[in-house]
Amino acid sequence: MVEPPEWLDAVVADALVREPQGWGRPVLIVCADRQRLYVCEAGRVPQVFQVSTSARGIGNRDGSLQTPRGLHWVAQRIGDAAPAGAIFRGRSDTGAIAEILTDPAALGTGDRITSRILWLEGLEPGINRGGDVDSFARYIYIHGTDEEGRIGSPASHGCIRMRNQDLIGLFPQVPLHSLVVILERVP
Repeated sequence: MVEPPEWLDAVVADALVREPQGWGRPVLIVCADRQRLYVCEAGRVPQVFQVSTSARGIGNRDGSLQTPRGLHWVAQRIGDAAPAGAIFRGRSDTGAIAEILTDPAALGTGDRITSRILWLEGLEPGINRGGDVDSFARYIYIHGTDEEGRIGSPASHGCIRMRNQDLIGLFPQVPLHSLVVILERVP
């Protein structure tokens, strides 16, 4: 259990004021500058995970391959029964298992999506919802990766990557409509 810093309390409070349906669920805060995902529940931070956001930085435009900022929620949960390392294409389990690369210099083939998917939907019209900034239409996920050695550094194509076992452990704790706030940097 981590004592939440003041800035984290303020971010969670702001998210819950803007989207009251988030009450009673964990709020996930992704900080790109720290490459961390904070799980916030009832004023506590029971878990903090290293992640990997986009190698191209933060941005909301379609085609940018950047991680979108702002308030989102989990719109779909995919892969509940999939084995660790299961490879997904088009949000379907292919039946293949990825070789997990733990060397930071090792590159996988493509941007493999593995183990679980939390598909995010933006909640801010004109910022991450609608038009050419729509996070859901951009297929922005929190997902497992075969490039675990790159976790902790910006390396994705826009999504938020996690280590497979971290995501498998987090997945049952994150119901539909759990809020996700993506920050470029700590306020």
